[in-house]
Amino acid sequence: MIRVSVDDERCTGHGRCYTLAPDVFDADEVGHSVVRVTGVSGDLEAQAVTAEQNCPERAITLSR
Repeated sequence: MIRVSVDDERCTGHGRCYTLAPDVFDADEVGHSVVRVTGVSGDLEAQAVTAEQNCPERAITLSR
């Protein structure tokens, strides 16, 4: 299982994470990322990895 977190200081709300991984991430009222599921595996892990790789601010951390 992988633990998912978002650095609120780095996230500027591009929305790639919740577009690419809607089962793992959501948006708050101003468009910044919110983690919906903190522990992921399987298909959700694949979504989280894609989101991490596409975050322009590198605000997403996956801990294995």
